[in-house]
Amino acid sequence: MDIRINQLREEGAKENIDLKPALADYYDRHMTDGTFVSWIALDGDKIIGTSGMSFIEKPPYFGCPNGKIGLLSSMFTAKDYRRQGIAKELLTRVMKEAREYGCGVVQITASDMGVLLYSDFGFQKNGNFMQYNF
Repeated sequence: MDIRINQLREEGAKENIDLKPALADYYDRHMTDGTFVSWIALDGDKIIGTSGMSFIEKPPYFGCPNGKIGLLSSMFTAKDYRRQGIAKELLTRVMKEAREYGCGVVQITASDMGVLLYSDFGFQKNGNFMQYNF
């Protein structure tokens, strides 16, 4: 949870709320039912990288005929460990799980740092992403 919060802060989040209870609830429910998977990279006992994938199902559409979508999140590597292939390895593992789950599409909202990694991996930009906040 601390890594996720640090990632969000590094990406520019300024809100001053305690996300830990909501994150704990999310991870408990979705890791238990298999709709969220995560890989971590360790240096000894220290977590130095994370990846995560949420699995959702929408009505099928032409771009994803089975409707199964992976939402990639929580991709993060600690500053001192960047540019060593850790994120690529984590991405490879979580994408394998998406393939095994049967996802027809994997989506991510990439940070500026992540765009090159995802582009090199084969992700393509989709300029239609919009969001409504309540």
